[in-house]
Order: sequence, then C-alpha cells, then structure tokens
Amino acid sequence: MRTDVKHFRCAVKDGVATVALDRPERKNPLTFESYAELRDWFRDLVYDDEVKVVIFASNGGNFSSGGDVHDIIGPLTKMSMKELLNFTRMTGDLVKAIVNCGRPVIAAIDGMCVGAGAIIAMASDLRIATPEAKVGFLFTRVGLAGCDMGACAILPRIIGQGRAAELLYTGRSMSAEEGAAWGFHNKLVAADQLDAEALEWATRLAAGPNFGHMMTKTMLAQEWSMSIEQAIEAEAQAQAICMQTGDFERAYKAFVAKEHPVFEGN
Repeated sequence: MRTDVKHFRCAVKDGVATVALDRPERKNPLTFESYAELRDWFRDLVYDDEVKVVIFASNGGNFSSGGDVHDIIGPLTKMSMKELLNFTRMTGDLVKAIVNCGRPVIAAIDGMCVGAGAIIAMASDLRIATPEAKVGFLFTRVGLAGCDMGACAILPRIIGQGRAAELLYTGRSMSAEEGAAWGFHNKLVAADQLDAEALEWATRLAAGPNFGHMMTKTMLAQEWSMSIEQAIEAEAQAQAICMQTGDFERAYKAFVAKEHPVFEGN
C-alpha cells in the first residue's frame, strides 16, 4: 500500500495501516489537499491485499479540528455555487471511500474531534476514545446545516434519531461519557493506552477472516437501504460466497483438530 503520502501520516505494519492528520500544532485540521488525498488513499484500499485493518489515529492529543478556518472556510465564502458543489461532493466522497474500502476502520479518538473530524470518526466502523475526547458536529455554528457528509443518515443509526438531532441542531460537543453511553464509542481508555488499545483491536481483526470482514462491512453498509426480506436474501448470498473461501475450511479443520484457526484471507 502506498505510504508516500504528502498531506497526512501513514504507516503500514503487519497488515495494519495507521493514518493520522499531521498538523498537531493546529489540532489537525483538514485542508483541500488532505481531503482529496485521504479520499484517494481509501479508494485504493479496495485493490490492496497488504492492508487488513486501518487505524485512524489521533496526533498530539487531538483527532481533528475539522476543516481549516483559513485554508478552507475562508476560500469557500468566495466560491461560486458550482465550485462549492464540487467541494461538498468531494468531502462526501471521502466518507463513501471509508465506508466502501472493504477494511475495518478503527478511529482512535483523543481530544478534539469536531466538524469533518467527527464525520471521519462517525464513518469508521469502531471507535475507541479517551475521557478527554469531545466529538462535535459544528456545522450549524458556522451558519450551515447539520446535514454534512452523510451525518443525517449515519449518525442517527449509531446513537438514535433524538440524540443525533440534538447534536446536529445545537452543534454542541458530545462528551466521552455520553459517547460511550449512547453507543458512539465502543470503549473508553486512558490517553496513554489509546494507541496500544487500537493496535490490539486492529491486530486481532487483521488475524481474522479478512474476506469475511470485507463482506461484513459491505453488508453493514448496503443493508441500510434494504427491506428485511432483501437483507436476508443478500446475507444468504454473501454467506454462500464466504463458504467458498479457504478460511471457512481452515476454521472447520482447526475446530475438528481442537486448534486455533490460522486465517489467510481467501
């Protein structure tokens, strides 16, 4: 997988890719360039066999402060409608790339996680946070709608319609304790344990049936717009496909031999 990126940090080891925005002195804001490069990087994961799991990490005590006030918000006030639509579609494409990348994505959230940063955390599959994490969807606070980058579709499915509506209308921050109680965060850990905990989760997933994980992620996304009958049929087809993989047979043979299965992702 390509790690020679310019606008964010990226490292790959033992099937785990760790990415992070890299402007800690500004609490890791996004720029036009980092949006686009992250979008392309996640899109490329679909065709990559090296990366099994992605950790989207914090950096310098913060996850992300969202779109940069000077590099993004200022220029947006001077753009034409066509230019603005190109931008908003591009930011939405980042969410679609994360959802459709075929790899479990773990957000490791410390400190500030607001605006587009909160959206990236929302689009991830799993979220581990510190007690200092504050997640905010700030769009109404800058005069915009709360419906940005899929927030009105995805956030209610995670924390419920009423709670999502409160956050999206008011723009207030959700505390770490609220996030855990509402199901946004899967686990809270101390700040000095965040990276190790995320890596432990990622390593465990990377050792699992990667084709099965890809199919799980695909169905989690696709079934949002299906009826129950359609979902049951789609899962029947997905599971039949997985039953053709070597990992399914390996798991059976390991069970019979009373051994731990070693998955190979095919």
